[in-house]
Amino acid sequence: MASHIVGYPRIGPKRELKFALESFWDGKTSAKELQDVASDLRLSIWKQMADAGIKYIPSNTFSYYDQVLDTTAMLGAVPSRYGWSGGGEIGLDIYFSMARGNASVPAMEMTKWFDTNYHYIVPELGPDVEFSYASHKAVQEYKEAKALGVDTVPVLVGPVSYLLLSKPAKGVGKLFSLLSLIDKILPVYKEVVAELKAAGASWIQFDEPTLVMDLDSKKLCAFTHAYKELELSVSGLNVLIETYFADIPIEAYKTVTALKGVTAIGFDLVRGSKTLDLIRNGFPSGKYLFAGVVDGRNIWANDLDASLSTLQALEGTVGKDKLVVSTSCSLLHTAVDLVNETKLDKELKSWLAFAAQKLLEVNALAKTLSGLKDEAFFSANAAALASRRSSPRVINEPVQKAAAAVKSSDHRRATNVSSRLESQQRKLNLPVLPTTTIGSFPQTPELRKVRREYKANIISEEEYVKAIKKEIEEVVKLQEELDIDVLVHGEPERNDMVEYFGEQLSGFAFTKNGWVQSYGSRCVKPPIIYGDVGRPKAMTVFWSMLAQSMTKRPMKGMLTGPVTILNWSFVRDDQPRSETCYQIALAIKNEVQDLEKAGINIIQIDEAALREGLPLRKSEQAFYLDWAVQSFRITNCEVQDTTQIHTHMCYSNFNDIIHSIIDMDADVITIENSRSDEKLLSVFREGVKYGAGIGPGVYDIHSPRIPSSLEICDRIKKMVSVLETNVLWINPDCGLKTRKYSEVKPALTNMVGAAKITRMLLANCQLKSGY
Repeated sequence: MASHIVGYPRIGPKRELKFALESFWDGKTSAKELQDVASDLRLSIWKQMADAGIKYIPSNTFSYYDQVLDTTAMLGAVPSRYGWSGGGEIGLDIYFSMARGNASVPAMEMTKWFDTNYHYIVPELGPDVEFSYASHKAVQEYKEAKALGVDTVPVLVGPVSYLLLSKPAKGVGKLFSLLSLIDKILPVYKEVVAELKAAGASWIQFDEPTLVMDLDSKKLCAFTHAYKELELSVSGLNVLIETYFADIPIEAYKTVTALKGVTAIGFDLVRGSKTLDLIRNGFPSGKYLFAGVVDGRNIWANDLDASLSTLQALEGTVGKDKLVVSTSCSLLHTAVDLVNETKLDKELKSWLAFAAQKLLEVNALAKTLSGLKDEAFFSANAAALASRRSSPRVINEPVQKAAAAVKSSDHRRATNVSSRLESQQRKLNLPVLPTTTIGSFPQTPELRKVRREYKANIISEEEYVKAIKKEIEEVVKLQEELDIDVLVHGEPERNDMVEYFGEQLSGFAFTKNGWVQSYGSRCVKPPIIYGDVGRPKAMTVFWSMLAQSMTKRPMKGMLTGPVTILNWSFVRDDQPRSETCYQIALAIKNEVQDLEKAGINIIQIDEAALREGLPLRKSEQAFYLDWAVQSFRITNCEVQDTTQIHTHMCYSNFNDIIHSIIDMDADVITIENSRSDEKLLSVFREGVKYGAGIGPGVYDIHSPRIPSSLEICDRIKKMVSVLETNVLWINPDCGLKTRKYSEVKPALTNMVGAAKITRMLLANCQLKSGY
């Protein structure tokens, strides 16, 4: 019985890749030093999988930034603005310019990878793109592993999914069919396959996750065409088509199981439990089934007995020799290794499995199917599951009763948004096009050191409060000097926008090294929601009151919303996600009410991850949006009309859920806009009426590039053409936590300057004549 891993975390057990990347970007280390760190990480991952007994070990799942960007580099599909002339291998300078931008050109768009918190760089394609084999990374990494004595399965983003995840380049019409490029990119794929065969590869994995989406017949035909075209090239190779993240629709199932030249198909049988019925009703004879029974999206120990039962049932359908035990998706989306968690208590730790432990689970299941069951391993697993089911720390009956009661109301505020905005304006007296930021300010090394030393009891609480107070004073002073209208306190006391709140709520646990890659070098440490969630005491009121006392300008109280806390945590799987979300919503509601009582007139409840949790299948989306939107409304349904509720969203495609966003009934929404080429504005051009306040981002904070006032003015002009000026706000795309003050100060200066120029033009009725 064989075992397989779809993919593995690339950041390293202690974020080695993150630190190597940032050191390289800062000019402190060379490309060679970065490449050495990357090589060491790859070698250790392959060795770890081999030592764990995994048969089908993936390669080319490592990336300096993102696997889709790697594919763009492989295809030579570099947008012309980056100045790549072609005819050779794409270097790190061009690669990172596409990912992050540079001094002269912006980065490519970044958006969420399906319904995860991972982000990918969106390819920009058009009819004139000249594709060429411009990155030999897949072959190089296969050879690298082979030299170590590990024969791997090279992984490529499949050609059809690559095109479906792309967008038309700027200037290319909306009606342009990205799939029309399939015959232009397949020659490059054929070259890669030929090189891999020559290097000795016996398997190749094409990731085609778009197969789980709602695809029309034309898109499904593209899969048939692509793999028929590749059939001769892959002759002599075993070809695995890997799908993940959801059930595969029946028509897609019929398509993928009928593909010529395909040896094996991988399915997510954790999130795609209905796929089991399709397999039982017919799976092609002679093909391998890679059964994804170990969850790649969460950190709970696998129910080995249940997985074994599923696998044994599948044996009867596909045959014992054709069944391969696998993960449901890449382990990229889970933490790296539980061994590094020295502070989790023994009971809770026994309930968990990070990526390294999931390797052992996969292998244990495979060995059991081949007659080599590790009884001790299975017994320990059963004991851990029983402990979790019976532990009193999981249940909080008052919280459960309160959450059950919220379902009887829709939790709308009593007054409509236009009336509320009038009441708020009378109180706040803000100018036209008010300026603000999203919340966080740069987290300097000195600031991180203060938090670290306080947590380690090196400095006292008094010293900690003094240091944080000083940081807030400097952030407030800077914003006043920049003449920003609505201020934030900069969040210096916060390590992460979810972890900070989770640390103060019951039902949460925290890791020391449970890092997960979000994009590039950006890593997050998701809290673990293991039990019912409650708020024992106020979480942000002290700092918000302190910050408001330092200025006469409005100071936003900053909270993370319940849906985002849910979607950016490892969530308990023993009750519906909606139940957990309602519990979090009630906790945030208590905080909102305390902030209002403390005199905070503007409260921002971020829902950056609302879109991220949207199910991939349309038939399941309405139910999710119903409880997600209701959870947000619960948090603020009882505030006064004069209290202005903001929310923030970023780096997803929001146009298809704009009506649900309106239904959230926030007074003001700030939303990412600039990095996605102002895609958001198109929904308003198409006639959607939005009566609340809205701040489409005017510059991309995930790039070190500093936009000019003229560039920002041009963006504001586009906004004014589709939105009423009395509801429009001016703000960056997202928080400033990851940037440096040397970047933030000039960027915000230009932002405020652009707002003032636009106000002047509006006052003089000159806007329509241009700048």
